[in-house]
Amino acid sequence: MAYTKVTFENPHTGAIKEAPVGFSWTVFFFGFFVPILRGDWKWTIIMLLLLLITLGLSGLVFMFIYNKLYIKELIGNGFKAKSATVGTLDQISLKLGLQLPTA
Repeated sequence: MAYTKVTFENPHTGAIKEAPVGFSWTVFFFGFFVPILRGDWKWTIIMLLLLLITLGLSGLVFMFIYNKLYIKELIGNGFKAKSATVGTLDQISLKLGLQLPTA
């Protein structure tokens, strides 16, 4: 599947966020600054601590898992998937191995 983003909306607040799916090129290039820019404070702290403890090696893992972690955080905060730039939400759910709640 080509590079895709899922658009999420929080039905209670009306906030809209986009989440990329798959490998995180932004984490590859910018590390723990990515969750800072996304307002994901929990993963900012976790990533920073693990990067310090592992002398940067944990960054190699986060490149592959951070986008899925971010999507799980959005779902946990009440966001619902509205659309995807490539493919269907069902295809993305299968790729991620989790059910995307829809609006």
